[in-house]
Formats: sequence, C-alpha cells, structure tokens
Amino acid sequence: MNFDLNIVPFSRRESFLAVSLLPEGKDREKGLYLRSVRGGDDKFGEAFLIELLGRQNEPVSFEPQASPEIIRLICSDPDMHAEICIPDSRTVRFRSEGCGIRLTFFPAAYDYAYEADQNSWEVNSFTHGCRFMLTRLSGLMNMEVEWNEIKSSRVAAEFTVEAGTNIVEFAVEEFITVKEPRIEWEAFDDAIQKVQQDYAGWLKNTLTVPDRWQEGRELAAYITWSCLVPAEGCLTRPAMYMSKNWMTNIWSWDNCFNAMALVRHNPELAWDQFMIFFDRQDESGLIPDFVNDKYELWNCNKPPIHGWTLSWMMSRTDFIKEPQLREVYGPLSKWTRWWFTYRDSDGDGIPQYNHGNDSGWDNSTAFNNGIPVESPDLASFLILQMEILAEIAGLLGLSEESKAWRQKADDTLEDMIRHFWKDGRFIACRSGTHEVSEGDSLLLFVPILLGRRLPEHIRTALLEGLKDENRFLTDNGWATESVNSRYYKPDGYWRGPIWAPSTMLLVEGVAAAGDLELAREVSDRFCRMLSLSGMAENFDAVTGAGLRDRAFTWTSSVFLILGHEYTI
Repeated sequence: MNFDLNIVPFSRRESFLAVSLLPEGKDREKGLYLRSVRGGDDKFGEAFLIELLGRQNEPVSFEPQASPEIIRLICSDPDMHAEICIPDSRTVRFRSEGCGIRLTFFPAAYDYAYEADQNSWEVNSFTHGCRFMLTRLSGLMNMEVEWNEIKSSRVAAEFTVEAGTNIVEFAVEEFITVKEPRIEWEAFDDAIQKVQQDYAGWLKNTLTVPDRWQEGRELAAYITWSCLVPAEGCLTRPAMYMSKNWMTNIWSWDNCFNAMALVRHNPELAWDQFMIFFDRQDESGLIPDFVNDKYELWNCNKPPIHGWTLSWMMSRTDFIKEPQLREVYGPLSKWTRWWFTYRDSDGDGIPQYNHGNDSGWDNSTAFNNGIPVESPDLASFLILQMEILAEIAGLLGLSEESKAWRQKADDTLEDMIRHFWKDGRFIACRSGTHEVSEGDSLLLFVPILLGRRLPEHIRTALLEGLKDENRFLTDNGWATESVNSRYYKPDGYWRGPIWAPSTMLLVEGVAAAGDLELAREVSDRFCRMLSLSGMAENFDAVTGAGLRDRAFTWTSSVFLILGHEYTI
C-alpha cells in the first residue's frame, strides 16, 4: 500500500514523530518535513525541512513514495535516491545513495544547537518541547549553525557522501531530558523489516471487511496504527490521536469510536482508549474536552456516549469482567450525575448543552437560537448510560443502586418524550425560554438509539425521516443538515457534511429500532464513499469528496466497524 504524504502523514505506532509534505505557509516553504506532534497546538509541528543534495550540494527534486514501513525519495537520476524509516518511537533513520540529505531547522526563541560529540549534534527545540540528536552513521556531516544572542538563528545539517563510498546514513532521535549514547545501530534493512512486522501484526488484527473494501481497510489500519502515541505527560495510557496532521489530540467522545474498533482483537488497548479520560476526571465528575501529552482542556466537554459505548463493547468481548466493571462504575456514575447536577440551569430536570462544542456537533442548527440548548440526543445518551450503570450495579451486587439507576432512566425517558416530542418530531430548544431552534438537523434523530424503548409512532416517524432521500439520505449516507434546509452548506462542518460518528450512532439506532435493511444500506453507501475518498474528517454529502483533515482515526474506525458488521 502506498499513500499520499500531502494527505496521510508517515509515522508509526506510539511515536510523536511524523513526516509530511506541507504546503507553503507563513514562514514555511513548501516541502517535505520531519514533524513533531507534541503539544496539540493545532499546527503542523514542522521541525526539519528535508532536501536531497546533488553532487555539487545543490538541491535536487524528488518524488516521495510512502508505504507503512518506509518513504522512498525517487529522483529523475536513477543513481540517486533516499529512504526514511521510523524503526522505533523516538528514532528516524535516513539512508541515501548517490546523493546527500540536508535537514534545515528554523529556530524560534531560545532554540539552539551544539556539538555533542564528533558524530552528533543536539538541537534543543523549545518550540516542540523536546530535543533532537542528529547522529552521523556513514558519510560526512557538516553543520551550519549561526548564533544570535539567545538562540541559533539558523541550523542546517548536511549529510553527504564520503570519498570512496556512495552511501549516506544518519539518524534523528527525539528525547526530553538526557540522551544515553547507543551501543550499536541496527542495519537499516533490519529496521525496515521490524516496522513491516509490527504493522503486519496490526493489520492482521484489524476488523475484516468485504473484499471490495480491502484497500480502504489497509488505509484505515495504517491510519489507526500510525496515530497512536505513547503514555507520556498528561497521557496516562497509550492514546490514539484523531490525526497526526493537525488534530493532534484525543477528544472525549472520539476515543469511544476508536475503542469500539479495537475491542474484538485488541481489548486491552481498547480499554485504554475508553478509560483514559476517566483517569483525568475532575472531582465534580466532569471529564476533559480533550487531552494531549502537554495539557488537558476543560472549557468544553463532549456528550456522554460512554455508557452506550461500554454496553456495545461488553456485547463483543469477554475481556470486560468484574475488575474492569469495578474500575469504571464509580467514574461513569460521577460523569452521569454531573449532567443532572451542573447542567440543568432552569431546573426542569432536562440537562443542557452550554455550547455546540459540548454536543460534539459544534455548529449544528440546533444551536441557531443561542445557548444553552436542551436537546433530545443528550437525554437519550443519559438514559442509555443509566441503564448500563443499572446493569453493572446489579453485576457488582449493588441492588439498591441498580434499582435507582433503572428508575432514573425510566423517568428521564418519560421526561424526554414529553419535553421534546412536538407535532410529530423531536425539537431542540433554548434552556429556560424553551424557544424552539430553527433548522433541520440530523442531531434530532439521535434518539433512534433508544430503539424499541420509544413508542412505535415515534420510531416510525424517525425511520421515515431517515429514509427520505429528499432530506438527509444521499447516495453517500446521511447529511448532518437536510439538503433542503436553508442552512445546508456542502462544507458547513455540522451543517451538511457526512460524519463518521453521526453515521455510526444512527446506523446502530435504526438497527435497534428494527430496520436492519436501512442500517445495511447506509453502511454500504458510507463505506463506498470512504473507499473512494479516504478517511477524511467529514465529507461533502452530495459529491462524497473528503473535507478538512483527510486522515482521521474515528473515520477509519467507523469504516472498519460498519464494514465488518453491516456490509456483505
């Protein structure tokens, strides 16, 4: 499998390092860059520009060809080429034949480089929150380092062929505090083989899909494998970032879909994805909006889909036993109570979203009339969460707590229907005034997740709306805003484009409501779109074109789940 470095970064499991082709930007020229995805600052994290050098040390053009284990830099001159491999989480290896390689680092305040020994230079990057050790393995190394009062103003490392040889090899190692010298270096070809074996094992354990989706499966497997980062800093467990482009965080509902795709064949890693936010839970019960290695954000949060996720995972693995249930019961209980305690400002018993970001559907038309907003999807998630808490409490011998959770779920279901079901449809409204929101958002169909808990007339109305090909259902799946809505935009984020999480939730919902045929049809349309357009953050609902970040893990995970469970 080859992939486009303009779209999909080259990286590996449990590494903060990546290589990408980046467009021209402010203070950045177009080119191939070694990057760091530390810090989650919504930037590309470019560290070194990578160039090939001809016989006179002049830059020569090349075409990169990327596969999971190696990047090959191919020149028009057949006697010149180079290769890049990431054999372990902290090391990038370079090898060239017939040409040299130049790495250029662009220092910011306090960044500097100095000679560590006769074969190595250390580049201390305050910008990236780490250090890089550049080590010559064969060939010549020449450093151009200019000093300007408090920082190096330019750092350029040129690795060129030595007289009598034609091969250049060097390594870039990332570290935080102290770098112990290597006793020996493995052969470059052995490094490639090690990566091949690691990825092959991951691919083997990736969910199977029908033959027609095999290319998509390989891409989804690579994206999920390569987007893992290690447990470090604020990350208490190995974490699958949403992307190694610029969405370099893990968000507190995105993680659920990735956990679901892992649970059959990698249950321990799935459990890590599910529990990582509960490790950071506030005493109040709130969990962060997102977390990365450097910090967590509390300004927003995400919807409580965790009970639904846990129930789904429990039905597909025997890994989740009493120790896991005891680990999760308290945190999940606190998270559920948080919504009723801290997000019901008008005291009507219906929890609210204080911002669109809290729902995960950031700019949905459900928030058109202002905030806070009471929305039936939130009540539905809490009902399902309380039901699984009742089940877990029963399994743990907490019979009174089990009874209380079940009663609370039943009461909330009654309140939800009375509050939101108006004139044959679900509505969202401002908290307090209960002014109905404008627009026609797919968000208001999420209660289909409740399946047969809903009265038949409500199930029927929701299913009819979801089947309407003049409203949400397109050739590629469900648009997030009706294509006939005056608010619909082809690239309107949650006002039109198709998303993986909304598709997953509603496919599961229509299946729970008894329409397996619709679940399979939408899954097939969605998977077909992804097989053509890749694993983008979201998609034009009409054309199917990938939008925004085009190497997203929750998209990859949902593709694998739906392809495995619902397509034939």
